[in-house]
Amino acid sequence: MRKKLPIGIDGFGKIRTNDFYFVDKTMFIAELLHNWGEVNLFTRPRRFGKSLNMSMLKCFFEIGCDKRLFDGLKISREKELCEKYMGQFPVISITLKGVDGLSFAAAGAAMRNIIGKEAMRFRFLLDSDMLMEDEKEMYRQLIKVGRESEAIFSMSDAALTDSLQTLSQLLSKHYGRNVILLIDEYDVPLDKAFQAGYYDEMVDLIRNMFGNALKTNDNLQFAVLTGCLRISKESIFTGLNNLKVHTATDARYDGYFGFTDKDVDEMLALYGLASYKETIRNWYDGYLFGRVSVYCPWDVINYCDELLTDREAEPKNYWANTSGNGLVRRFIGKADKSTKDEIERLLSGGTICKPVKQELTYREIDSSLDNLWSVLFATGYLTYRGKASGDEIALAIPNREIEKLFADLVKDWFRETTRADLSRIGRFCAAFPAGDAALIEEMMGDYLWDSISVRDTAVRISMKENFYHGMVLGLLQSRGDWLIQSNAELGEGYSDISICIPDRTGIVIELKYADDGNLEKGCTEALLQIEERKYDVGLKRKGMKKIIKYGMAFYEKECMVQAEKCI
Repeated sequence: MRKKLPIGIDGFGKIRTNDFYFVDKTMFIAELLHNWGEVNLFTRPRRFGKSLNMSMLKCFFEIGCDKRLFDGLKISREKELCEKYMGQFPVISITLKGVDGLSFAAAGAAMRNIIGKEAMRFRFLLDSDMLMEDEKEMYRQLIKVGRESEAIFSMSDAALTDSLQTLSQLLSKHYGRNVILLIDEYDVPLDKAFQAGYYDEMVDLIRNMFGNALKTNDNLQFAVLTGCLRISKESIFTGLNNLKVHTATDARYDGYFGFTDKDVDEMLALYGLASYKETIRNWYDGYLFGRVSVYCPWDVINYCDELLTDREAEPKNYWANTSGNGLVRRFIGKADKSTKDEIERLLSGGTICKPVKQELTYREIDSSLDNLWSVLFATGYLTYRGKASGDEIALAIPNREIEKLFADLVKDWFRETTRADLSRIGRFCAAFPAGDAALIEEMMGDYLWDSISVRDTAVRISMKENFYHGMVLGLLQSRGDWLIQSNAELGEGYSDISICIPDRTGIVIELKYADDGNLEKGCTEALLQIEERKYDVGLKRKGMKKIIKYGMAFYEKECMVQAEKCI
């Protein structure tokens, strides 16, 4: 029987005990044990398996773990490592992705709940013969509940700041073994705090908690942290000299986050989906971690799940979320002319070379466009394509999914910015019923110069026309009193854009992309198509008394417009 696909499941134990499909990344454990530092930070974009790997570490190291979970997996062949380390340590494991709120008080309450619930896993400490009464009282402060029915933990500020160190101390004394500390999504509270306006308070809290748990903790065996961004030492890792950082450019752990080509081949073969490999590669591959090309596992699993139900399902964007979209939108909104040209190059499949800061504070993100490039790289909207000169690296859009995301947000940005200039767009629209082709051409050229083009140089001409079609349509749709139709049946075919105006003026627009740069020829072909397919006749049948036909031709940022009137 075919294994179920683990949609949205990042618990290693749940995947293994419920017979979900699992891509074996257990040699990550061996790599970590051979090369671990006291504090290890792994930065990767969202949805690349960080949380699943952290759950796997917990299941491997924790005292009392179910060793059968690893039967048949690659790590089980490492007999010496398994005997020495499997099930040998107390493990504290928390994820901070739920630390959110519109105020610092709300975020603090969320932090208390997360740490309080983890502390509650160790209730046996209250009966431990190894702990003194004052130590048990320290534990009670961690699990102090405000409203028990709602599990709202009310530990004091001091107890919260010391919580991870305190719990390490108590567990270490009870077991006689040092503690492994796992902190998933460590940077999420800082991201949320920055957005909501309490960044300084959250930095202080995280800095003190981490300082106590990671810097002055004699009971720590080692710690593993994951996140998207490497937050600067000056911000929260002050004085932490035992930190080893492994970014996406680090070759040592390159195959342990995300799906490799081999992983995808094996999965598609098992589910009978091998014929979709090229589509999946184009849409969801393209990330370079170290020296390995990597697919986003979240995308691959979701698309395969849809294909098992509907073999004609189209690939789509599963990865990006609203907050990520906001980051790209903020970046596009800040772009100057030079940056717009660079975005166009990326959207055309090219690369750009930029210095990428490996350490940032959230406060620095908006201070320059160079910092925003760095964040787009760290969060997975751009990927590594090799080193350039000096401290610069080559960046590219990884795949069709992210290309489409950028393109859609560019279109939204253009629509919003142009519609904000009501007088300008009013003049542009008014030129159409006036038959003023020269003004339309002039203003269209200005819009093209100001905008970010999203043409794809690798697709057929008709697809290139879509960008210009969408731009013209978006501008005209500001006129709510006009009946505007796109690709609607008219005459003996489907016109690009047709317009019916209340004074019974009909307008038909045909657009062409002049791949050879001959704009005049493109306009002639457009007007000829209107004539041959009788689009104007279709408008007359709708009751239009005056008809104006427009042929519009485009090439990169150039435009030509020709008009013919038909009474």
